[in-house]
Amino acid sequence: MATPLPRDGLIARLAAPREWDLAVVGGGAVGLGVALDAAARGFSVVLLEAGDFAGGTSSRATKLAHGGVRYLAQGDLALVREALHERGALLANAPHVAAPLPFVMPAYRWWEKGFYGAGLKAYDLLAGARGLGPTEWLDARRAQALLPGARAHGPAGALQGGVRYWDGQFDDARLALLLARTAAGRGALLVNHAPVTALWHERGQLRGLVARDAETGTEHRVAARCVVNAAGVWVDRITALDHDAAAPAPEPAAHVAPSQGVHLVVDRAFLPGQHALLVPRTDDGRVLFAVPWLGKTVLGTTDTPRSDAPPEPEARPDEVAFILREAGRYLARAPQPADVRSVWVGLRPLVRPPAGAAADSKALSREHTVWVSRSGLVSVTGGKWTTYRAMAEDVLARCMDSGLLPRRAAGVTTALRLVGAPAATDPARSLAAPPSEHLYGTEAASLRALPGADRWLARDRETGAGVLSEAMVRFAVRHEFARSTADVLARRSRLLFLDAALAAEAAPAVAALVAEETGRDPALEAFAALAAQYRRLP
Repeated sequence: MATPLPRDGLIARLAAPREWDLAVVGGGAVGLGVALDAAARGFSVVLLEAGDFAGGTSSRATKLAHGGVRYLAQGDLALVREALHERGALLANAPHVAAPLPFVMPAYRWWEKGFYGAGLKAYDLLAGARGLGPTEWLDARRAQALLPGARAHGPAGALQGGVRYWDGQFDDARLALLLARTAAGRGALLVNHAPVTALWHERGQLRGLVARDAETGTEHRVAARCVVNAAGVWVDRITALDHDAAAPAPEPAAHVAPSQGVHLVVDRAFLPGQHALLVPRTDDGRVLFAVPWLGKTVLGTTDTPRSDAPPEPEARPDEVAFILREAGRYLARAPQPADVRSVWVGLRPLVRPPAGAAADSKALSREHTVWVSRSGLVSVTGGKWTTYRAMAEDVLARCMDSGLLPRRAAGVTTALRLVGAPAATDPARSLAAPPSEHLYGTEAASLRALPGADRWLARDRETGAGVLSEAMVRFAVRHEFARSTADVLARRSRLLFLDAALAAEAAPAVAALVAEETGRDPALEAFAALAAQYRRLP
């Protein structure tokens, strides 16, 4: 088991005088991917995260490891091909938190089955040997059997059939933790709750950064040959620090155009079975997903531009209304506002278009971009979870091309299995069941050995299955960097995302265990406010 040092040990390593090969700012998908790739190549690596690992966008994805069907429709074949390749690597390297997922596109118009089926056959061809299963045309009876929660009569008439294809899904926050722990096992130092407050320069060249321990307020000066800015939607905040203290700050540059994606969670009863539903084009041209995930159904998502990037964005009334309205047009049981168990919002760090270009976020590139400033700060933005590993390789290639790091061979993470990955993969594995020991892979035995393995702090409302035990909380603190109630209930357990009211009920018991394990204030009141936000519709 890859067990990080206790917090005091991590801070002691951070404070020790030394020069690191690489310092990474940001503990989301890309930053963690860069840290793992660099550590696996033998570089010395330190990563600083202002909040918690995957505390922002990287815990609020649609939970799909996918090539991007809509990108295929846009003709972006290179992006789709890369994403499908990376989807295969993700599923192979983390099979305990990622699994294949069959989708059905229901057809209510005569032409839809043939049209979308032909496109998805091209999807199969692009996946090649990494394909998860063949695309199939379905008659009406078969489509209804695979999607028992779908309407027999939809917005354009009777169900005429559909198309089944395969993609993947995953637990995004738990995958982030596995990346962090696997990197730590390779010698990397990763510290959450340690915001970067400054970059420091010598004769115009970047030489390191200053990080503050959020728990003590102590600042630490960190020297590094290369600094990577992987702060996601907040990447521009770090680039704004990239100037010599003796020189005036330059005009801030904007590289990110945030786009808001809203998700609503309802009970599994709205979409029973093992298949997800995809509407590729609603009446206003958007995509609608209904996805079984960890015992619930995730509905989404929106794609709304915004000019700011708050740490906890909130849904807009029109976004919630859109999801509920469109879901009601395709699901036999139309979800109502009272049925929503949790509402959460992620901000996509889309690449900002050139000045004067259209600002429609649906038209912006989902590809990533990497650039190096005059002082040597390497920044990355864009992309998506599925391609995090390829993005990390591109970032390190740019570091080496710029002479900031010595050249070392790439490809070391292509088949690097993450902490807890079982040796054999169950072909029937799924993330549709409520969260339990299966998410811990080979570490399930270590989990069961902890105190409280049979003491359940929360049970799923629909099935009665235990979803959070005392042992899971202890495991989160001892082995997964958790420091607060929110760290446990939002990202180690996904209870906040699945059922915010249930998370609020479990919070006092969780907080008591976190306090016992850490000896610190578990920030229960802050979590109570957060849980209230997640269960409140605008």
